[in-house]
Amino acid sequence: MPAPAPARAGFDPDLGWRLHPQVAVRPEPFGALLYHFGTRKLSFLKNHTMLAVVQSLGDHPDVRSACRAAGLDDTELAPYLHALGVLATSNMLVARETR
Repeated sequence: MPAPAPARAGFDPDLGWRLHPQVAVRPEPFGALLYHFGTRKLSFLKNHTMLAVVQSLGDHPDVRSACRAAGLDDTELAPYLHALGVLATSNMLVARETR
C-alpha cells in the first residue's frame, strides 16, 4: 500500500469536510466553477471526479471515503488530496463540526 499523501497545513483528509456555506457550485463541461460569495474568490474543478468528491464531502465521514465513493483508489488519491487541501486553504471547504 502506498504511503498516504501529505496533507496541506490545517487540512486533514481523515476528518469530515464540506463546502463553505457561502460557496456556490456551477457545473461545467470541464468540471465546475466554485465561487465564494464572502471572499469573492473563484476556483476551478478540472474534472467531474473532483466535482463528485466536492459535492459528496458532506455525505461521508472523511475525505478519503468521499474519494473512494467517487471511484478513486488509494493510488489515485494524491493529486485529489492536494487539490482539496488547496480548496480548504482558500476557505472553499471547511471542517465539518463533529456531533
